[in-house]
Amino acid sequence: QVQLVESGGGLVQAGGSLRLSCAASGRTFSSYSMGWFRQAPGKEREFVATINWSGGSIYYIYYADSVKGRFTISRDNAKNTVYLQMNSLKPEDTAVYYCAAITIARYSTTPDDRRYDYWGQGTQVTVSS
Repeated sequence: QVQLVESGGGLVQAGGSLRLSCAASGRTFSSYSMGWFRQAPGKEREFVATINWSGGSIYYIYYADSVKGRFTISRDNAKNTVYLQMNSLKPEDTAVYYCAAITIARYSTTPDDRRYDYWGQGTQVTVSS
């Protein structure tokens, strides 16, 4: 069982930056692949980024095309935390951002939100033009 709590959302002007954090409870955080997703008003939840678990220092990271080059996902297993650094924010990045954890084979991950096992409550990101 994993409990996830996001933080770091807020209001920022276009072109600005925010760093989201997702703190996980439980001793086995390092054994979960982690993902960030977002949901804008009136839209379906969409994939943002994901990072696998590996038990070591090798990580595979995937991004949605819409955020590639602007967002960076990372994890600190010692702190049971996954981060999403968001730079060059655009108004279309406005959404509730969720982190999620998935039990999956080592070195694997997926952008399919239906496969994730645990979800945080979300944090609002608003980008003004």
